[in-house]
Amino acid sequence: MKTIEIINIAILARLALAAIQQPLADPLSHNARVNPSTESALDQIITSSPLLAFHRDIVSIESISENEQEVGDFIIDFLSSHNLTVEKQAVTPETDATRERFNIYAYAGDNRFPEILLTSHIDTVPPFIPYSLHPPAPSPHTGKSDRKDLLIAGRGTVDAKASVAALVFAVLDTLATDPTASIGILLDVGEEKSGVGMKHFSASELNPTPSSFHTVIFGEPTNGDLVKGHKGTLGFKVVARGKPAHSSYPWVGQSAILSILPVLEHINSLQYIAPEEGGLLWGEVLGNSTLNIGTISGGEAANVVPAHAEATVSVRLAARSPEETRRIIQAAVDELTDGDGNVFLDFGGGSGNGTVGAPPQFFETDVEGFEVIAVNYGTDAFSLKIHDREDARKVKRYLYGPGRFEVTHGEKEAITVRELEDAVEGYKRLIAASL
Repeated sequence: MKTIEIINIAILARLALAAIQQPLADPLSHNARVNPSTESALDQIITSSPLLAFHRDIVSIESISENEQEVGDFIIDFLSSHNLTVEKQAVTPETDATRERFNIYAYAGDNRFPEILLTSHIDTVPPFIPYSLHPPAPSPHTGKSDRKDLLIAGRGTVDAKASVAALVFAVLDTLATDPTASIGILLDVGEEKSGVGMKHFSASELNPTPSSFHTVIFGEPTNGDLVKGHKGTLGFKVVARGKPAHSSYPWVGQSAILSILPVLEHINSLQYIAPEEGGLLWGEVLGNSTLNIGTISGGEAANVVPAHAEATVSVRLAARSPEETRRIIQAAVDELTDGDGNVFLDFGGGSGNGTVGAPPQFFETDVEGFEVIAVNYGTDAFSLKIHDREDARKVKRYLYGPGRFEVTHGEKEAITVRELEDAVEGYKRLIAASL
C-alpha cells in the first residue's frame, strides 16, 4: 500500500470520529468551528495532493479583477518549475497608479503555437473570501467520511481557479505520458470585468491567421458537464430628462423619475412576451432571453422635482445578434413614449451600428462520457477571434470545468475534492479526443 493511501485512511478515520463527536453545522457558516484535530486532518488531505495544494495556494492569493499580479507571478513560477516554457504577455504595464496586468501563456519546449489550447481566467469578482476547509459529513449507513466529499470554500474556489488548477494538472499529466503532445495553456486577466486579457491575446501574434490551434478548451464551472451553448449579452442605460421645480408645486416641473418608471416596467415585460409580438428573442438551444434592471438613480432631494434619472439594464441573449435585440427594445420604447425624447436609450456604442454586446456562443459536444447542458452566463469565448485554418477544418471549441455555477459569485462559493479530481480526468479526456 502506498504511503499516501495509508495517510488518507488515517485521516478519514479521524474525520469520521470527529464528525460523530460533534454536532453538524452549516459547513459555510462564518460561525462554524472546527476543532484542532479535525483541522490538522483536513490540512493533510490538501498537502498530500499536488493538485489540491496548488488549488489552495492560488485561491489563498486575492486576485480581484485588476489585482491579478501576485497570483500571476505565483502561477508563472509553478509552471516554470514543471519544465514548461512560460511567457508573460503584458496587458497593462505597471505605473504609480496601476499594478501590472498580464496573461500567462505556457507550452512545452519550443512549441509556441500548439494545436490545442486550454484557457481560463485568474481574476475573481469581489469581495475576497478566505480559503477554508469544511469536513465531509459521515455516511448515514457506515458512519465513515469520504475524503472526496471534503468541501473547499472561498472566493475563486470554483470560478475559475478550480478550472485553472484542473486544466494545468491535466496538461502536465498528458505531457508526462506523451511529451510530444501539442498542447498549451492560456490564463488571462479581466474576464470578470472587461474581458481585456482575452481581447489582448486575441489581437496578438499568439493568435495568428490562420489559427495555429484546431481546438480550444475553455475552463469555467459547468458542473462537470459539456456546455452546448451560453447566452450572449447586451447592456444599456435608460435615461430620463425632466424639469426641476419645488416639490410643493410639482405641476410646474416634470419628474424624470415618474417618466422612467413606466418605461422600465415595459422593458422588463419584454422577456415575457413572444418574439412575434415584439418581445425578446428565443432560441432552440438557450430558451428565452432574460433581462435584469440592475441599478436605478435619480433626483437630488426630496423637496425637488427630479430633472434626471437613469437605470442600467443587462440582457442575456438567447438568439441572434445584440443589434437585433437593440432594435426590438428601441422599437418598444419608441412606441410607448411616442418618441417624445424625454426618455431615451444609451447603448454605449453611439448611434447606428455601434451596439456593444456579444451574441450567444455555441460549443462542441462530440466527446463521449459527458452530460450536455446549456448555461445562462457568459465567458471569454466571444473575445477570442477564431481565424480559419488553411486546411479548412473548423476550429473546435469546448466549454467545460469543475464546480457548480449556481454557487459562483456568492458568499457560499465552494467545491469538493471529488469535483476537482474528476475535472482533471475530464480535461484529459477532452485533450485525448482532440489529439
